[in-house]
Amino acid sequence: MAGADADDDALLVLTALLLTPARFPSVLGDDYVAACGALSLEPYEEGYGLVLGQDGDGARWTVVVEDVSLVAVAIAAWDCGMEHDLSPDDRSVVCALPGWPLAVAVAAPGVPAPHDPETDGAGPAPLTPPDTESWGAAQRRLGADEIAARWTLWREQIDDAEFVQPPGRESAEGAGGGEPRGGDAGDGGPEGQGTGVRKPGGAGGTDGGARGDAENGGGRSVPTAADGVGGTEPGAAATGQHPGVRRALSEALAYTKNPPPPGRIRSVFASADARTLRVDGPGWSMVARTDDIALILLDDEPGQVLPVGRGPALPSLLEALDALAPHPA
Repeated sequence: MAGADADDDALLVLTALLLTPARFPSVLGDDYVAACGALSLEPYEEGYGLVLGQDGDGARWTVVVEDVSLVAVAIAAWDCGMEHDLSPDDRSVVCALPGWPLAVAVAAPGVPAPHDPETDGAGPAPLTPPDTESWGAAQRRLGADEIAARWTLWREQIDDAEFVQPPGRESAEGAGGGEPRGGDAGDGGPEGQGTGVRKPGGAGGTDGGARGDAENGGGRSVPTAADGVGGTEPGAAATGQHPGVRRALSEALAYTKNPPPPGRIRSVFASADARTLRVDGPGWSMVARTDDIALILLDDEPGQVLPVGRGPALPSLLEALDALAPHPA
C-alpha cells in the first residue's frame, strides 16, 4: 500500500485515524453514527481505520480499512515517536475517498504537492478540512478536542476563585463559574490571557483532534458565563447562568436517562483516579475531568470557553456520563 517507489495507484501513507465508537475524528460529527454517515459508511461496532496519504501524482486520498487493530498499533507507535510501517492488506480496504477530512502538516517526498484528485465529477466530492476562518459545529468540536488533549494548560488559566459565589448569591456553594474568556489562544494555551479557544486548523492529530494555527487578537465583549450547576440537578436555573450552558447541562443529564448514539460520550484515561470526558450535543461540546470542573463550547459563542464549577451536582453527572462511555482496553 505504501513505498518510496510506489506507482500511481499506490498510497504513500502520511498518517492514520481511528473511526470507532470510542475514538473518531470529531470533525465528522457529534457521534460515531454521524461520523460514519459523513463518509457513507455503515456504523459497524468494530469500526474502521482511516489511512491518509498521497498517490503517485500527489493527490490526497483517505483509504478506509477494516483492520482497526493494525491502524491502532501504528498510531500508538507514532505517538511514542517510533517508526512504524502501516501497510494494510488490500483485502481489508473498504473504499478510497478523495481528499482528507483534516489538514495534514506533512507531505510525501518525491511526488507533487498535495492536491485533490481529478474525479471528473464521478463519485463523492473530495473531503476537505474545516475552514479555519469561521466558527461552526466542526470547529467547536475540534476546539473541545484540543482542550481535552491539553487539559492542564487550559485549566491553569482558570482561577478557582472565579467559582466562589459572593454572599447572597442563589447558586449552590462552590458551583460558580467565571466569565467566558475572549480572544484566541496561543499554541496549546494562552499566555496570561483568557481561555478563549483558538479556531482549529493546521495538522490533524491521530486522535481526530487538530492543532490549529492560533490567531492573534484581543478579547471581545462576551455575555455572563455559567454560574455552575446551581440547584439540585445540572441545568437547573441559577442566577446569571448562560442559557447555552444550562441547555448543555440539561441535555447531558438527559443522556444518563436515555443513552445517546455511540460516541456522543467519550472517555479517556487522565490519571489513576480520573478520566477526561468529551461529550457532544446539538450546538455544544463539553470537556471535563471527572475529578475537576467542566468546560463548555457553544456554536452560539464563537471561540469562547465557558467554565462550570463542580457544585453539588456536577460530580455525579460526570460519573454517570463516564459510566456510559466505552472504555477500550
